[in-house]
Amino acid sequence: MADGVDLSRKFVSESELEEKRKKRQEEWEKVRKPDDPEEVPEEEYDPRSLYERLQEQKDKKQEEYEEQFKFKNMVKGLDEDDSNFLDEVSRQRSLVEKQRRDEELQEIQEYRISIYVHRQHAPLHNFRGPAKELCSQSG
Repeated sequence: MADGVDLSRKFVSESELEEKRKKRQEEWEKVRKPDDPEEVPEEEYDPRSLYERLQEQKDKKQEEYEEQFKFKNMVKGLDEDDSNFLDEVSRQRSLVEKQRRDEELQEIQEYRISIYVHRQHAPLHNFRGPAKELCSQSG
């Protein structure tokens, strides 16, 4: 130990590496799918320091957080002009719909009247026919 630093902890022995590989292979076998390779993929080496990696994760989380609230701030409520416009559009639509319903009711009523009139005239017409025959036979 020089200057109170344990140098043996900075180095990893081959047996420790082999043990880690076996554990990773066992874990890989548990989650491996049929189309995945049989050997566990090697971990990618990242030469950056732990601080740099953690800082990158922190920055990503901060960006996601800001992005999440950026959209919330973009949505604004309706002001009075917008509200008035939408009220007017709604009122016009309801008027058009009411007019259409009234026209349909008028057409249905006219149709019913024409059916009623036709039925009133049809039995009289049919009744006169046999009555004429009866009159002509008896006379």
